[in-house]
Amino acid sequence: MKAAVLEAFGSPLSVREVPDPVLGTGEVVVDVVAAGVLPYAAEVLSGERRYLLTPPVVPGAGAVGRVRAVGPDSTRLAPGDWVLCDPTVRSRDDARTPDITLQGASARGDGGLRLQEHFGQGSYAERLLVPTENAYPLGSVNPADAGRWTALNLCLVPFGGLLAGDLRAGETVLVSGATGHFGSAAVAVALAMGAGCVVAPGRDEEVLADLEHRFGPRVRTVRLSGDEADDRERMKGTAPGPIDLVLDLLPPSASTTPVRAAAMTVREHGRVVLMGGVGMLGGDDLALPYPWIMRNNVTVRGQWMYPREANVQLISMVDAGLLDLAAFDVTAFDLDHANEAVAHAASDNRRFALTVIRP
Repeated sequence: MKAAVLEAFGSPLSVREVPDPVLGTGEVVVDVVAAGVLPYAAEVLSGERRYLLTPPVVPGAGAVGRVRAVGPDSTRLAPGDWVLCDPTVRSRDDARTPDITLQGASARGDGGLRLQEHFGQGSYAERLLVPTENAYPLGSVNPADAGRWTALNLCLVPFGGLLAGDLRAGETVLVSGATGHFGSAAVAVALAMGAGCVVAPGRDEEVLADLEHRFGPRVRTVRLSGDEADDRERMKGTAPGPIDLVLDLLPPSASTTPVRAAAMTVREHGRVVLMGGVGMLGGDDLALPYPWIMRNNVTVRGQWMYPREANVQLISMVDAGLLDLAAFDVTAFDLDHANEAVAHAASDNRRFALTVIRP
């Protein structure tokens, strides 16, 4: 089969023939119809992000496609079924703390790297091997709309954070990093989950205005100044009442100042979920005041990715019309132009815009 291969960090992708995936028990081979390209894919492929990924490797995290073949233990999936391929692959020999690899992107620790040896090849290819439990049925899909369905791989990340924060209908959530790729998706997902109000801080006035235009009065935006104390008060003042949940999705390039400013807007007994990249490339660690956390009974937790059931829940939200994939604009490239797709994803600053590779 044909695939785009990262031979070494910093090298262009090489589009060439590679061996077909070999199907085993507990696995599914999927014909890739659309694979999303993350805006920071170029940073991963250059090595700038320092992700645990071992070249040579086929990159690409997640895909939408059609089942080509199933293992002998599959009882529901059949060739031809449309599926969402979840790139979060978990080991099966420790239910409590499984090792994790992000297929075609990264891994967590030595165990994740061992898992990557088998499931490391990603979705910039004609075919993809995934664990059976990572192929989620989508029902009937118009092939022309396959690119839009890759938005699920994007939305799953903030959805995992909102689930971890136990967002409830009618609550007010503040999305730290709301003008980013994942942050703007978090605004859409929070509203789809029934948030009464989403406070969206940021410095990009064009994106903030777009969020207000797209979602109406349930989204309240805040233009950040960079002064921590002032920004905190402005965020609190923008909310219609106490802020129940803060979700941080700021990237590695951000400092800890806006993270702390946002986190400390949460009400007494509120929840803070950290799932961004601040500190991953060095710099100061996040400092939150012990007395503030303790005396206000604040829950602070980290969340990496999302639980398995999030896939089914998010697909159901799309099917019910709560999350509208038509809001996403798709720019597609064929596999031979994978390098152009990566460059386009890095340069396209629009939110709710997807870059996809269609092998």
